[in-house]
Amino acid sequence: MHGLLFWPLLVIILDVALVQGLLISARLTKNHVLEFYGRSIASFSALVLCAIYGTIASACLNVVGKGGLGQWTAAKAFKWCMLAFTGVWFEVLDEKDWVHTTRPAVFVGNHQTELDVAVLGHVFPPYCCVTAKKSLKWIPVLGWFMTLSKTVFIERTSREQAVAAFAKAAESMHDLKQSVYIFPEGTRSYYDHPDMLPFKKGAFHLAVQAQVPIVPVVVANYSNILNVQRKIFRMGTIPIRILEPVATKGKTKEDVGALLEEVRTKMVAALKELTAHARQEGVALQEHEASHAKFNGTAKATGLDTRLNAAA
Repeated sequence: MHGLLFWPLLVIILDVALVQGLLISARLTKNHVLEFYGRSIASFSALVLCAIYGTIASACLNVVGKGGLGQWTAAKAFKWCMLAFTGVWFEVLDEKDWVHTTRPAVFVGNHQTELDVAVLGHVFPPYCCVTAKKSLKWIPVLGWFMTLSKTVFIERTSREQAVAAFAKAAESMHDLKQSVYIFPEGTRSYYDHPDMLPFKKGAFHLAVQAQVPIVPVVVANYSNILNVQRKIFRMGTIPIRILEPVATKGKTKEDVGALLEEVRTKMVAALKELTAHARQEGVALQEHEASHAKFNGTAKATGLDTRLNAAA
């Protein structure tokens, strides 16, 4: 027993010592790169701890028929761990409580960096899960947690499996009132200015297929809190705004394109407004500091989008 406890405790002690050493050195030398690596290691440590906790919690919740709460439970734990380990917090602006009064729903959020995982802890309602590529299912600990917590796995190379996964998700959304959170950009933008990558159509196909509302979640640009290219990672509070849900009742696959553009237009407008405030608070880089290379915002179909269109 002592041997089993020794090695995990040693790893934790060394991890804490390394992180604190980097952060103290960063303060003494005013070296933001050391601070970046210190907080990055702290974030990864928090993620691993919460994935282990989430796996155990999800297994227990499945036993009592509450497996749908697995990701919500882990996300809440990660929220508090990130505050304790890195000093990063998100302030949710949701005056009408759309997050907790809209169920089931497809939540769509902009995707800037790896820090967006922490966003989920602040906006995830109970009985909500993410979608993920199927290959993640086989990663130790993370894959176990995602499987036990009702993640919707998508096989992007197979039309039949992709369509079946969305059909199963739509069914679960009705039967279990399970919501889904999706990043429609499909990947991290790493933008240091308020813009988004073109949206993929998968989230909108799912919402139309399930006939559930879409809830847009907009996170202000936080390029002065975390900026991977510039090796910046600081403490701070980042604003999030929940927009009014967009109805899909009665819509069909022919409406997906227009629905996507409507949601994206609203999200980009809110992002620019939020970021203007975030710049005043030092959360985002000032306009003259940021790059201005932008996409035109045209939605591009992926292979999965094409297969869903064909099957719908």
